[in-house]
Amino acid sequence: MTDYPVTFDVTRPEKFERPQIFLRILVAIVLGWILSLVYLVFPIMAAIYISQKGSEKFLQEDGPKMTGWLRWLVAYYAYIAILTDRFPTEKAEELVKFDVQPSGAPTVGSALLRLIYSIPSAIVLGLLGVVSEVLWIIAAIMVLVQENYPDGIYNFQRGVVRWEARLLGYHASLVEQYPPFALDMEPGGAAPAA
Repeated sequence: MTDYPVTFDVTRPEKFERPQIFLRILVAIVLGWILSLVYLVFPIMAAIYISQKGSEKFLQEDGPKMTGWLRWLVAYYAYIAILTDRFPTEKAEELVKFDVQPSGAPTVGSALLRLIYSIPSAIVLGLLGVVSEVLWIIAAIMVLVQENYPDGIYNFQRGVVRWEARLLGYHASLVEQYPPFALDMEPGGAAPAA
């Protein structure tokens, strides 16, 4: 359905490890609140870099570095959402497929205004997050019992993380186009057929 310049996908493990559920809970308690501030930090960082270098140099020089940070963060979200069983230590590119095709000519003002522009998407993502948390509990119980959980829950969780990845790319001023209001749940980011 959409050719958005930020892509995310992850390969599902054949089975999930039970001890990872408890590790996820611990990691979420310790890092969760800190990493939730990222939505505020990336637009400010982008504005600083743009003011120092201009938009073209920002995308060329700092874009790959910011993409790497976003890749790690998206891999963290994928781990917490029970999409993968490996915590992103050094090589997040081995855990998730995350790519950004930089576009546009961001300014300091546009970078900071993204905090306001993205409020509608953040509200919908927050509502989806509530559903995602309920499904996370169901998936966690199922992993503890049978080391796996249904594809429908997995695809929903992957769709939520994909939406988060797109919003992060937009927030970091790496792409000009506003993220679509789409919970693409199929492999490769294609929306389900109508």
